[in-house]
Amino acid sequence: MSVEEHESISHQDPEAGRLPVAVITVSDTRTPETDRGGDLLERLAVEAGHRIARRSIVPDDPEAIDGLLQACLAEPEIRAILLTGGTGIAPRDGTIEVVARRLRVEMPGYGELVRSLGVEQVGPSAILGRAIGGVVERPLREGGPMLVFTMPGSVQAVESVMTGVLVPILPHAAWEVRRGLEDLENGSS
Repeated sequence: MSVEEHESISHQDPEAGRLPVAVITVSDTRTPETDRGGDLLERLAVEAGHRIARRSIVPDDPEAIDGLLQACLAEPEIRAILLTGGTGIAPRDGTIEVVARRLRVEMPGYGELVRSLGVEQVGPSAILGRAIGGVVERPLREGGPMLVFTMPGSVQAVESVMTGVLVPILPHAAWEVRRGLEDLENGSS
């Protein structure tokens, strides 16, 4: 099946183009007044047609990040989590490790594309930023599989990741992770 056919079929899920998403900023220093990256992430998601179901700032602490991910997973309406921050190589940057432990399916191409866009903007130092994306399993009756994507915390990185990667692929990815689940959970083939 071609990319065009996949994208056309993905419109069969009426929610895929207007997903309820959680926007999470991972930072020890950001506040609601200074969270420019989170503000931009929220604005770009809303402009793309998505609805913000949760907006949070969490310290760069593995237990705090994991606790917030668990809270999002417990909200059946949320279909995607977008995290910004905590993706570097500093000792407290732990977002990647926390998210990676929860993924059933990792999308390596996502991180590769994020770094590629970063190199175009800031040069070789972009390799110091990490990104991971994938699918966290959740039964359909509890909301179904959830997409999770991380990105660096800079405003420039948020803009390039959202416009260059996530806005174009999020509806298709949301449809893909649910395709055929009703049949599987009902025991059909």
